[in-house]
Amino acid sequence: MARSSGKSFSRVIIRIAVVAVALSVAVMILTTALIRGFKHQISDKIFGFWGHIHITSADVGRSIVETRPVSVEQDFYPSLDTIGRLSYLEQREIFGYELPFQWPRQTHGGIRHIQVFALKPGIIKAGDQIEGIILKGVGPDFDWSFLEQYLVKGRPLALDTAHPTREVLISQQTADRLRLDTADQFIVHFVERNQQIRRRFKVAGIYKTGLEEYDKRFALVDIRVIQQLMGWDSTQVAGFEIFLDDIRDLDVFTEYIYYEVLPNDLWAETIREKFPSIFEWLELQDINEVVIIVLMLVVSVLNMVTMLLILILERTNMIGILKALGHTNWGIRKIFLYYAGWIIGMGLLWGNLIGLGLAFLQQQFGLIRLSEADYYLKVAPIELDFRVIVAINVGTLVVILLFLLLPSWLVARISPVRAIRFR
Repeated sequence: MARSSGKSFSRVIIRIAVVAVALSVAVMILTTALIRGFKHQISDKIFGFWGHIHITSADVGRSIVETRPVSVEQDFYPSLDTIGRLSYLEQREIFGYELPFQWPRQTHGGIRHIQVFALKPGIIKAGDQIEGIILKGVGPDFDWSFLEQYLVKGRPLALDTAHPTREVLISQQTADRLRLDTADQFIVHFVERNQQIRRRFKVAGIYKTGLEEYDKRFALVDIRVIQQLMGWDSTQVAGFEIFLDDIRDLDVFTEYIYYEVLPNDLWAETIREKFPSIFEWLELQDINEVVIIVLMLVVSVLNMVTMLLILILERTNMIGILKALGHTNWGIRKIFLYYAGWIIGMGLLWGNLIGLGLAFLQQQFGLIRLSEADYYLKVAPIELDFRVIVAINVGTLVVILLFLLLPSWLVARISPVRAIRFR
């Protein structure tokens, strides 16, 4: 059938169907790769700046800047980062009902790092410019591996000095608004115990993560400066930041730390709980992904259904002869379904070549640019997961073939006597 229809009208329809399937598969591959890359890169930026889990006093609210000192002299600090993979039991549900048994599971990684932090809001005054800011105090245990890649100018803070350093790391956004550069100095005004306090800082470096909403609000300083401003001693901090090896273990480790590690006066929460708005926005991208995939499947199904109906009508005489020779309706339907499967396979082949090719070009050359102020990224990110690609291909093939079962029923309506009479 495939080789004998070279000059027939159905050949054009077949090519259109192959193109429709190819474009649909290419769009689905690019959609999943873009959305996965988009979500992961933004999540990595937030987790890289804040860690995955925060440990703070249980007596404070969930406000970012509301702090109450906790002691660094804890049994888990700094040895918490020696915890590796955990084994645990997972409760599963089916249609909202909990199953009576649990599955043994293991985390994908362990705890990578733990570090202290402290926060203090203030107002920057540089010349005639005024800007609200939140100073984040970091100590010698701060992991610079994330922030160093976003340094635009200058260097990290020098935290190994005997006395507190008045250096500060500000964002590019803050530096532009206040017209500051490295080595420039400015004054920050604080309010503590109903008194106004002023401190002069020197810009050591300028960073730009692309998270504009957070960059404009935060600057990094020596944690000892925050301790002095708050009237704390050297053993008091606002809390601890914990970094995990794998984000998939976030909820498991949060519960483990809270129930198994922390004393009663401390609280553990994920960064998702602390900054819910941006993660809710990221989760909305899943809806976009589902909508695009469904639309692409609808396009493929409609084109393939049209193609199959035309093939059946064009081969009416052949169907009549096969029936006259004793072939069953289901046997003839399978011939057309096999042919449709071959056409779908050609579409899948070209769709994968187009989708993966465009994804590779975007990865290598960054052809699609984004507004960093709106999307937090300069370049549209690509993250290919071959398990997802296989699922797209298998799912597309199965879904289209299932929908083709209905139009293939037209074979049963064809009478062999009438089909052969008008041959």
